[in-house]
Amino acid sequence: MVSVALPAIQRDLGTSVAAAQWVVNGYLLPLSALILVGGAAGDRFGRRRVFAIGVLLFTAASVACAAAPGAAPLILARAAQGIGGALLVPSSLAIISAAFPPEARGRAIGTWAGFSALTAALGPLLGGWLVDVGSWRLIFLVNLPVAAVTLWLLRGVPESRGDTGAVDWTGGALAALGLGGLVYGLTAAADPDWTQARVLGPVAAGLALLGLFVRHEARTAAPMLPLELFRARAFSGANLMTLLLYAALSGALFFLPFNLIRVQGYSATQAGAAFLPFTLIMAALSRRAGGLVARYGARGPLVAGPCVAGLGLALLAVPGIGGGFLATFLPGMVVLGLGMTISVAPLTTTVMGAVPDRYAGAASGINNAVARMAGMLAVAVLGALAVRVFGDALAERLAAISLPPGAADRLLAQASRLTEARPPAGLAAAGRAAERAIAESFVAAFRATMLVAAGLSLASAACAALTIHAAPPSVRRGAG
Repeated sequence: MVSVALPAIQRDLGTSVAAAQWVVNGYLLPLSALILVGGAAGDRFGRRRVFAIGVLLFTAASVACAAAPGAAPLILARAAQGIGGALLVPSSLAIISAAFPPEARGRAIGTWAGFSALTAALGPLLGGWLVDVGSWRLIFLVNLPVAAVTLWLLRGVPESRGDTGAVDWTGGALAALGLGGLVYGLTAAADPDWTQARVLGPVAAGLALLGLFVRHEARTAAPMLPLELFRARAFSGANLMTLLLYAALSGALFFLPFNLIRVQGYSATQAGAAFLPFTLIMAALSRRAGGLVARYGARGPLVAGPCVAGLGLALLAVPGIGGGFLATFLPGMVVLGLGMTISVAPLTTTVMGAVPDRYAGAASGINNAVARMAGMLAVAVLGALAVRVFGDALAERLAAISLPPGAADRLLAQASRLTEARPPAGLAAAGRAAERAIAESFVAAFRATMLVAAGLSLASAACAALTIHAAPPSVRRGAG
């Protein structure tokens, strides 16, 4: 729901695109850095208990998000949401696995996956409707009744525990601080007044902390990230694929609502509905795609899927301003949905099959964290790219418009706000031409981000071709 509400949040709070990026990344940063710690905490202290704590924290933070008077309090509340998510997300499947016997576990997990697909489909549509009929603040308040029902249902869930080893709090802190420095520096590159020290300093500090994180994980007795898993070529390749493919997807879907709402004139509800083809295709076809690995092996689908997804992202770069959804953005969303459908289930199967069964939980958690980290990094990097391309395109278009002295400079100073940049009042025809220039410049920036995202998707396919086995698992076992 947050994705389609971002344009309204940016407009209401009067923020730059960097602040809108942090509304997303403020949540993804603690979630991606701490999700492995959350899983270990559930195993140690009780999955039901940790899940409930996560729900309570997420809900309290949702109230704080709804009441936030400005961008900074909203970002802090989103970070608290991310911590709550890191506690509840890994515990959800662990609770299901512990609560159902092996013969019923597959159907239970299938039900869980079905509801996940349903919420993915309905979330943007519901979020858009809430923005249109009320306010973006309602998308956070809707979590309250959901949380109340969840906690009521949780009363009948038995407590369960797993490995009772130590929780790697130090590793979690190093990961969060390292990723935070890296993302802060990359996001700062989007500001027109950025300095080299302001970008390179946090990036260097983040990389140094991430280096300390890897060193700590190699030495600690109970690592949150078992480094020996990466000795398996397929596991390393699949996670690099995940990083590239989900960076492409997340970066594209971050900017799409801004284009639909601010440039194309869609309502928030219509923009939310634009996501439906993508999510419905994945919900309908993912189960069939999961069988491709057993029949053809993983490499074929994992090369073809990202290539198809890259084509979909390239198609999203084609539309200009105007035109109906069926002829403009629908083809790209359909092709992107097909590409991700071909990719996701084989990718998950490859990750889980590349390591011994005793590491299944760690492998799943690592891949989940990589996917969320990919989205966070993509929003930061592609955001900086979008602002640069937008500023250059706007300067070029304003040069052809007769504006009063200083008006063009004042408008270019707002480049970091992208579609929320506004020409000075009272310019009549020149003002309308400037508004058209803003829209055209955003389209140029959007096209650049979509093409870079398409390139990331193709790089993911190349990674699969180089690292993933070609033969089906049954053939490889027989050959061995």
